[in-house]
Amino acid sequence: MNAKIVAIEYFFPENKLDNNDLSLEFAGHDFLNFEKKVGIKCRYIVSDSQTALDLAVEACKLLFLRIDKLDVDFILYCTQSPEYFLPTSACILQDRVGLRKNIGALDFNLGCSGYTYGISMAKGLIKSGAAKNVLLVTAETYSKFLHPKDRSNRSIFGDAASATLISATSENGIGEFVFGTDGSGYEKLIVRNGAGKNKFDQDAEQLPYGTENIYSENHLYMNGPEIMNFTTDVIPGFVQEILDKNNRTKEEISQFVFHQANSFMLNLLRKKIAIDKGRFYNDLEDGGNTVSNTIPIALKRYSEQNENIINQEILLVGFGVGLSWCGGIVTIYNKL
Repeated sequence: MNAKIVAIEYFFPENKLDNNDLSLEFAGHDFLNFEKKVGIKCRYIVSDSQTALDLAVEACKLLFLRIDKLDVDFILYCTQSPEYFLPTSACILQDRVGLRKNIGALDFNLGCSGYTYGISMAKGLIKSGAAKNVLLVTAETYSKFLHPKDRSNRSIFGDAASATLISATSENGIGEFVFGTDGSGYEKLIVRNGAGKNKFDQDAEQLPYGTENIYSENHLYMNGPEIMNFTTDVIPGFVQEILDKNNRTKEEISQFVFHQANSFMLNLLRKKIAIDKGRFYNDLEDGGNTVSNTIPIALKRYSEQNENIINQEILLVGFGVGLSWCGGIVTIYNKL
């Protein structure tokens, strides 16, 4: 038994933060140049009372307009913005969207590589006979981790959720996936306080970093140059690993869809790997970097933007926080 991606939906919160809004908060910064270089025009931000699980529920509701939710027999929920430390958010999601009780449900904590990990795990569940229809959900509210005066990260990250149905099939819709991990780089993208290691500190010191940015150890810290170096060093060779694992060449791939981190990084990767622009997806103007959501959003948009989507092999790569990276090849048989 094989598996394939059947349908994808995604959901943004209502609050829209565009570059004009940010320019009012950070006077003197050239957001026109930022937009041209990084490729982000706006991002969507949850309200104080809204959570990642709320967004996940809405994404699932959109998906269930197209597929029968009673067919779902397993939930994989990827988030670094859990509703609680415990219980498992996937269990709460099962109840909130009205799924059957005789199903499996689990959370997994991964960021930008989370969607590709989720596809591979869904395939494994299906091939083992444990499930026939897996609901893969990604949901993130990084905005809740950002210091109000952290211009760089507030410019990049947005909130979103996605819902994907992955189902059993006789077709070979999901190929081989490859993984990478370098935990020595865990501090390159981190929220230090608030979990088991360090308690949330109400009086945490306000710390400068980068160019005119402020954070505290209660907030997200990202070493942008080091993340860039890691990505450009590791991912080009990793793409060849994926191709070799699947007995494919670059020329046989219809489209390359990477984690939509920022346009500058994506353009560097595209040139290093030597892929023409037409086969390398780069579109994060509307929404920004939504962490584990960027690849499903990109897949959905690519599907909608192209008439001839039947039987296309697409190479996916997620990379980032962890440090973690994962990728593989999927075949798209119809519009998602």
